Parts: sequence; structure tokens; C-alpha cells
Amino acid sequence: MSSDTPEVDQLLADDGFAARLAELAGSLGRDRGEVTAEAAGYLREMGAMHSPRAMRSWSRFTTWMFRAHELLVDEEAARRLQELDRRYSLLFLFSHRSYLDGAAVPVALDRHGLSPAYTLGGANLSFFPVNRLARRAGIVYIRRATQKLPVYRLTLRAYIGRLIRNRKNLSWSIEGGRTRTGKLRPPTYGILRYVVDALDADPDTEALIVPVSIVYEQLHEVGAMTAEARGARKRPEDVRWLIRFARLQASRLGRAYLDFGEPVPLRERMAELRDGDRQDRHVVERIALDVSHRINQATPVTVTAVVCLALLAADRALTLDGVLQTIAPMATYIESRRWPVAGAADLTDRDTVGRTLHELVASGVLTSYDGGTDTVWVIGPGQHLVAAFYRNTAIHLLVDRAIGELALVAAAEGDPDGLTTATEEALRLRDLLKFDFFFARRRDFAEQMALELAIIEPGDGVGLREFTPADARHWLQHAEPLVAPLVLRPFLDAYHLVADRLAAAGDGNVEEAPFLDECLRVGRQWALQGRLSSEESVSLELFKPALQLARHRGLLDAGTPDLPQRRAEFLDELRETARRVTVVAGYTRQPPV
Repeated sequence: MSSDTPEVDQLLADDGFAARLAELAGSLGRDRGEVTAEAAGYLREMGAMHSPRAMRSWSRFTTWMFRAHELLVDEEAARRLQELDRRYSLLFLFSHRSYLDGAAVPVALDRHGLSPAYTLGGANLSFFPVNRLARRAGIVYIRRATQKLPVYRLTLRAYIGRLIRNRKNLSWSIEGGRTRTGKLRPPTYGILRYVVDALDADPDTEALIVPVSIVYEQLHEVGAMTAEARGARKRPEDVRWLIRFARLQASRLGRAYLDFGEPVPLRERMAELRDGDRQDRHVVERIALDVSHRINQATPVTVTAVVCLALLAADRALTLDGVLQTIAPMATYIESRRWPVAGAADLTDRDTVGRTLHELVASGVLTSYDGGTDTVWVIGPGQHLVAAFYRNTAIHLLVDRAIGELALVAAAEGDPDGLTTATEEALRLRDLLKFDFFFARRRDFAEQMALELAIIEPGDGVGLREFTPADARHWLQHAEPLVAPLVLRPFLDAYHLVADRLAAAGDGNVEEAPFLDECLRVGRQWALQGRLSSEESVSLELFKPALQLARHRGLLDAGTPDLPQRRAEFLDELRETARRVTVVAGYTRQPPV
């Protein structure tokens, strides 16, 4: 009996798929017919199609859901994709800041005459009656917790492979779930691994990864997401949730920007990374990190992000002139790095910044007071994490700068060969933060650091060939802006807390869930005591990468030799790094009122 989904029908009639199911049944000690029936059920659960009538209805629904925003798409990049769309299966891997992201990509493709994509979404969003329409509009609902479902994993792998062999376009979030901090989360590998397997199995198939950045001036979801990052329970998705979410979208929140990054020819990239070694297990991970880096490169700076950055830096009320003066050096830096600005906005334009301040007041992120001689703006009560979310949408363009500042501190306090000391410190920080941020490949990173130091150095850059500790101190005294305290301190404070709890565990084993709960509890205590610079550091989203770093260094298993000493050394490293952030803060000029 036909399922109305061609790929499902093809797989159910595929002898190769049947043979793989039979082999799996044998390895599991299960009946072959039972496993085949289970796989058929999974296929019908995940199977999707593109029905023109359903797609028109879905387009009207998603456009209505998107009514809080005006979607602006990178027109030139979209035109370039039209030619590639005729030759390749395009894989749109997008950043994930909102439930709306999965709707933004299909709208952008339809608007620019690109072939529709099968959008992979979480099965948590599959509920009646929306799921029936969504499946016929190309939405593939997939389960997330599949470790104990070997038949499901094999079936999903086969289904993804069939879509690729049929040269269909796919779309999914590289992060797996929405960010709770505003910055890009570490990538997930599952779907990408299945795509790589499909290309390995069929040498005539080619696919092109298209990194997609989606960023919003503001979002209705941010308050709930920041609460979840601090341990609040996520509300389950159902019809009542959808109605509530849809009602929120009635309030306008400005523009959303969708930009396409530099495409990645997947087969070519696989061959480059393997360099003849077909068994390289890190190929998928390295491709995912490369894609995440390209998404960041395509992500424009919004005026909202820069305004929130200014007010977080001040941590007090500012006049419009004060905000503009605080933004000015940041705008100069952004221009020097040629970073894109959303909507080609002028970050120093008085009307543009003033309008953004009023919009942030209207949404409750900021409050204003006009009872004195001048109107002043300040971050509203309980809104610091929301402001940090918007700031973090632009944090990727400041991380290299912040690392450069800390590298200069090391040079100022270190050996006479300042450049060597600064380079070594920058590479150390890259390794320390590699689970939280996406950096250029190691061989390119040193060149980027040289560029950062050339921007910081107030002369003609000649001194970068060789400089002394005194030069490094001079540059720190005169550099604007200095961003390390604002950009890296929240993360390093969280890392410091994780390292402290690990050291307190001595040589004991660490289980992730109880350990993270302990970090949240101790973090709240430290925040009340003023031992953290901001409550932003009390976040599961910040603790998890720190714990991943500790795992990578072998600091979680009780059987590791010299474990207490190694954990203590990890804590010392974080303390020293945090101290250098404080040194940079000492050079920072206070923003005007």
C-alpha cells in the first residue's frame, strides 16, 4: 500500500534496506519480520512529501506566525544559489534562536524560486492537527533520544540517504536545539553523519552545505529561554502552547535577517579532511565546526546587540549621548573588521540608536526615566540575561578581539619577546574556549591574532614584528574598545565555578546531571556573594561546555592518575585567566553618563 511519500515507498521496496534490517535483527536476536514492521512504522512516522496544496496552506500559516517580524533575506546570495540548486542537493544548516527559524528557511527558498527543502524538526513539535499539514509540506519529524532505538537509527539513516540520492534539498538546525544564550551552540552531528554516509555509499551523489544565519532584532521567546538556561523547566509543546505562542506574535518586534554563508562542497571537503584516510572519525565533527564558523561569519551585527552591549558595559543608566559615545569605538572596530551590519544600519546614527532604545523599552528589556534634565535608559529589573542574549548574537565578532587583549596582558607581564608570548597565550585561550566558540583553523588563527593586534596597536603595525612588555602595556592603555571583561568574563566565571567544584570533588567520580545541579546551586550562592561579575554566569548553557572541556582533558573519571592534582591545576589556570580579565578591566575607560 502506497504511503504517498516516494522515499518511504522506495525504501520499503529496497532489497538493500531489507538486508540491513535482517542483519540488525540477527545482531539483536530479534525476529526479522518484527524488526521490518517496526522500521516500516518509523518510516511512516518520519515520512514527508511536498504537496503543492499543502505547501500553499503551510506557507500562509507560517507567514501568519511570522507576523511579529519583517523577514529580510540576503538577495544576492539567494540568486547565486539558484544555479547551484539545479546541480546539487542543497543542505541548509541554520542557526537556531527561535521556533520561527524552521519557518524562515522555507519562506526564503520559496520567495527566491529555490527548490523546497525537507525540513528536519523535533518530534516534540509533532502534534495534531498541525503535524498532518506539516508533513505534506515537507516537515520531517524526528526523535531526539534514540540511543536505545537501534532500528529507528538505522531507518532514519536510510531515509536521509534516500533523500540525498534523490537529490532533495534538506534543512535542519546545526545546533540541534535553540540557543539559550544568544550565541551559537556547539553543533550536533547525527544528521550530518548520515549525509556523509550517504555520499560514501554513492559516489555519483553530491551535496552542498549552505550555512544559514538567522538573527532577530528582538524575540518574544527570550525570557523563557534564559530561564531554562538557569534550570527552569521547559514547557512542553502542544496545541495550547502553540496558541499562546501564536498570540505573542501579534506584537511587532522589528526585523529578522536571514543570510547565507559561503557554501561548502561536501564531497570535496570530506576528501580534503581525510587526505586518503577513509576511516578518519573526526571528519563529521570538523565539517560541523567549519559550518558553525561560517554561520558566525555570515551573521550580521544588529543595532539591538550593540545597544545592549553598551548598556551592559555601563551597568548603569545612560543618556542617548552616553549610549552613542559608548557605541562609537565599537562601531569603528566593526567597520575596521568589515563585519556586516544588519540592514546596513549606521550604528552611530542618533535616530537609529534612539529608535532602538525606545523599542527595547516597549518590550520591557530597558526602562527609561525622563523626570530630570535628560532622558536616561537602563536595563530593566530582571532583564540582564535578556539583554545579554541580544548582545551574544554579536559576540562571535568580539571573541578574537577579547583573546587578543588577554594575550597582550600575558605579553605585558611576560618575557621580552612579546609577540611569541602573546601568540602562545592566544593559542592557549583558543584551546580553553574551543567548546564554546568557533575559531578559524589553528594555522589561520595566528594570522587572525596578528590582525587583531594590528588593530589594537595605535601605530602603523610595524612593532608587531617584535614588541616588548612596555609596548603591550602602552597599547592596552590606549586601545578602544577593550571588550574582554564584557565578552569573556561571564564564560570564564562559569568555567572557574566548574573547575572549583571539580577540585572540591578530589579524586571522586563526576556524574553530569548531579554535578550541573550543584554548579547551579553554588553559582546562585556566588552571585549573591558578589563572587561572580554577573548572574549570566549561572547558566547550564555555560557550565556544559566547561564540563565538556574537563572531560576532554580527562578530568571526570575517578581512575585518572593524579586526578586531584590535575583538577587543582585546572582551577589554577582558570583563576589566572580570570585575573587577566580583571587586568584588562583596569585599563577600560568608564563610559560617559
